[in-house]
Amino acid sequence: MSTRFSAIRAIWAGSTVLAAAAFGLAAPAAAQDAEATAEAPEGQLATIIVTANRREENLQDVAVSADILDQERVSAIFSGAGDITALAGTAPGLNVESSNGRVAPRFYIRGLGNTDFDLAASQPVSVLLDDVVLENVTLKSFPIFDIQRVEVLRGPQGTLFGRNTPAGIVKVDSIKPSHDTSVAASLSFASLDTVSLTGAVGGSIAEDVLAFRVAAQIQTRGDWIDNGFTGQDNVLGGYTDFATRAQLLFTPSERASILASVNFRDLAGSSTFFRANVLGPSANQPNNTNKLNENYDRNRVFYDAGGGNVADYQQFGATLTAAYEFDGATLTSITSHWTSEGSSRGDVDGGNLVTGPGFIPFPSDTQDSIDLKQTTQEVRVASNGSGPLSWQVGGFYFESDFDVTTVGFSFPPPVTVNHTNEAWALFGQVGYQLTESLRVTGGLRYTEDDKAFFVRSGAAPQPVSVGDEQFDWDISVFADVSDDASVYAKVANSFRGPTIQGRDVAFFSPPSVAQSENITSYEVGFKSELADRRVRLNGAAYYYTVEDPQFTAVGGAGNLVQLINANKGEGWGVEFDGAFQISPEFLVTLGVAYNNTEIQDENLAVGICAQCTVTDPTRLVGGTRRAFIDGNPFPNAPEWSGDFTARYGIPVGNSGEFFIFTDWVYLGETNFLLYESAEFNAGSRIEGGLKIGYAGDDGQWEVAAFARNITNEDNVLGVVDFNNNTAFVNDPRIIGAMISVKY
Repeated sequence: MSTRFSAIRAIWAGSTVLAAAAFGLAAPAAAQDAEATAEAPEGQLATIIVTANRREENLQDVAVSADILDQERVSAIFSGAGDITALAGTAPGLNVESSNGRVAPRFYIRGLGNTDFDLAASQPVSVLLDDVVLENVTLKSFPIFDIQRVEVLRGPQGTLFGRNTPAGIVKVDSIKPSHDTSVAASLSFASLDTVSLTGAVGGSIAEDVLAFRVAAQIQTRGDWIDNGFTGQDNVLGGYTDFATRAQLLFTPSERASILASVNFRDLAGSSTFFRANVLGPSANQPNNTNKLNENYDRNRVFYDAGGGNVADYQQFGATLTAAYEFDGATLTSITSHWTSEGSSRGDVDGGNLVTGPGFIPFPSDTQDSIDLKQTTQEVRVASNGSGPLSWQVGGFYFESDFDVTTVGFSFPPPVTVNHTNEAWALFGQVGYQLTESLRVTGGLRYTEDDKAFFVRSGAAPQPVSVGDEQFDWDISVFADVSDDASVYAKVANSFRGPTIQGRDVAFFSPPSVAQSENITSYEVGFKSELADRRVRLNGAAYYYTVEDPQFTAVGGAGNLVQLINANKGEGWGVEFDGAFQISPEFLVTLGVAYNNTEIQDENLAVGICAQCTVTDPTRLVGGTRRAFIDGNPFPNAPEWSGDFTARYGIPVGNSGEFFIFTDWVYLGETNFLLYESAEFNAGSRIEGGLKIGYAGDDGQWEVAAFARNITNEDNVLGVVDFNNNTAFVNDPRIIGAMISVKY
């Protein structure tokens, strides 16, 4: 009750501040609308800008398979107060999920990812906010708001962005300060007592010298889940998620700029809601396999533990970006420091629902917490001339230090472990325009990556240290075959550094270690704009091999979390992105990806569940029954994925418009674990959104109704391989109304 009252007070205060700013600053001035697209003649597709090479370029001129989410798409995705996992499926080949509520998301691109739920887990997909890597899984959950664009860069990106990018990058760029006065605000109310308020104010402090921008977002939801064990209604599921960003841009001369930014987040919410015995056969559905059974009720759980499944986190980041333009080159320095502190607690076995094949004889009540500090420093020099040669060289330093504490409120006893990571790198990239239509680009990066682990309290395993040094490289050829079509080929190598997993120390087992994984990727693609730039068709085909791929064997009858290396992994597929400006008022986009992955290791065996129907070959290994997983797909790697959007506008008068916007995502059949079973996989999943409204004064204000998960799909997003076929699912349908202004 107090959390809800605090949220209402925060929304009221935010509304008051934004209203005051609007009256004080909304003078007749050009509205800042820093889109990910550049203006185009009426009836043509807008130019899409990407920063895959650390400079702004036309997507059609870059040898990379990428998808760009602009402001309108991002606004629709998060209109129902969703967290960052709402990005799943919004770009072909992208999957995002989490078993830690609104923190610790897990990203997958082209099938490469990591199912590890520990707060020290590493991932082969890197997330960057304003060119700063958010390495820890809790930092990767920082809310997306007031952004210019979200770029999904598929395939290895190791030469310019460092280790831990063999799968790709999700790159978030915020709107930067401008000397044009601007005010933007959006307020929505929706079902389940969902409220979202986003606002930004910016402008000049000293003309042409000092500008600012302040943005904030608060998302709240009321409790909506009943606890059938205690008999209480609407006692779980609520949250208040507040985030803000303040930026100050200092431009003492035409050549120099200094951008200081501060990001802050305060989350008081809920962990993931695990649901016991909801997969597989049940009393009334004996022939059921992987579908949700009669035990499933989205609005009800049966928790005898978990302390309300609470999650509380605070994150803080400060970044200083300085640049100076010399004749022929630009020097850039990015210094950043981030912290993340918080905890989440959950009834991991899904509660006291004994109907079904599995039963946990004790409350599986666990809390994990983190106290993290991350510091990064990057310095690079890049050419800024217009000749045939372009280049950039630089250095990067990374340091993190954090404690992870695991507490079992009946079992296990509290344990605190410490992880440190220090890495540095030197990198360079050179591009040369060989002819008017042919360009070659090559990059090289040397990285040294060291990690250390020790138990701070509660157990006594020996300290562990790992390290590696590697060269990443890539080379691409980009050729214009006509004024409107290009082809490219790219070969790239990237690596993910060694990893230490210490969560099993809390369960009286030693930490596990995975050595570095190395990926070599081969890619060919095409880019085209047809029909007088009314049709954009881009596509790519790829093949990659991963030496010593890192996987996480989770759960099993022993409920362990252990890192392993397979001998080899392999993936291949195709991706397609299309945009169709059918008329000046009607725009359609379509993306499709096919991705085939395979684990290749004849001798690799992992633990299995105690009650599910394992379909892999099994045999006793050291007295424990294990499954041999050679030939299985990577976990959480659907073969098919796709997205679709359509927007139709009806002009009204000289400056108004009625519009309808819809967006849909599709993720095909997915295996959730390393081994295959009849229960722990999902059929195809589809979710759609709809927004209908009116925009006036050339888009300066808007009123709309919206819906997320409009067909109210019940989709299994992940499972807990424990002893009772536990799963977690997507959010229900959210219907609401919103109003926004932008001056």
